[in-house]
Amino acid sequence: MKKKIALLLAGLMTVAMVTGCSGSGSADTTAADTKAAETAAADTKATDTAAADTTAADTTAADASADVQAIKDRGVLRVGVKNAVPGFGLQDALTGEYTGMEIDLGAKIAEELGVDVEYTTVTAATRGELLDSGDIDCVLATFTITEERKQTWDFTTPYYTDAVTVLVEDASGIKTLADLKDKKVGVSSGSTSARELTAAMIEAGVLDGEGFDRDTFDAATWTKGISYRQYEDYPAISTALSAGEIDAFCVDKSILAIYKTDGRSYIEDKFAPQEYGVVTKKGSGFSKVCEDLVTKWLDDGTIQGLIDNYGLN
Repeated sequence: MKKKIALLLAGLMTVAMVTGCSGSGSADTTAADTKAAETAAADTKATDTAAADTTAADTTAADASADVQAIKDRGVLRVGVKNAVPGFGLQDALTGEYTGMEIDLGAKIAEELGVDVEYTTVTAATRGELLDSGDIDCVLATFTITEERKQTWDFTTPYYTDAVTVLVEDASGIKTLADLKDKKVGVSSGSTSARELTAAMIEAGVLDGEGFDRDTFDAATWTKGISYRQYEDYPAISTALSAGEIDAFCVDKSILAIYKTDGRSYIEDKFAPQEYGVVTKKGSGFSKVCEDLVTKWLDDGTIQGLIDNYGLN
């Protein structure tokens, strides 16, 4: 009897051990399967994310390429330039041909794209509008880089740095910033010249600066210690200076060069360095092309060669 009970107990223990081992194996298998599923899901998510990133990058690249391709398909790069700034952009009245550093830069960009170049005369007031409307692809027109303008358009690394100054008739007796107190100055519509002149006079202690704010400054309404008259182009300002409508002509010195005739002089002060860059539509794929080319030409001396050639040092 004892022997039978012992055999029965041994059998029950064997069943229990088998059941326990079977239960443990099932749990381990389930955990492994769950972990494998989680890993597969993670891999799938990573693959989907990578695919999405690749698609986004491809789309961006396609958009950028499309901007450049549109110019190539047209066969012409349309460049906005000045036509009355010696050394930068000057148009011959008889032949209509343009010459200058910025003219050459526009031609070189077109050459890199394998297309012809077409120039459109712009002013400080019209260059941004023509770029926004798509009438031109870029601007090379002594366009000063400012943080405010960078919110609207793309600018390349500067290819030239100038400074603002003032041109006067010798008979006026005006020679310094202090002599401009209570005078009327001609500036170009849409330019930053009036703001920079006012700031320079404040810094020199000629004006007290009350009410001056660089962000909200308006040449049309400023009358505290100096006033301004705005014109659509530089020849009009020069004519007004000769006629006595204004006492001085303020803009970048490189632009003033053509108007410095006998009987006229620059004042002693130069101020507000002006950095010029190639300007393109904000976010345009063409912007990077221009940036890469300007950077390359700065590094290899091409731009310095143009500066030397046109006597802009």
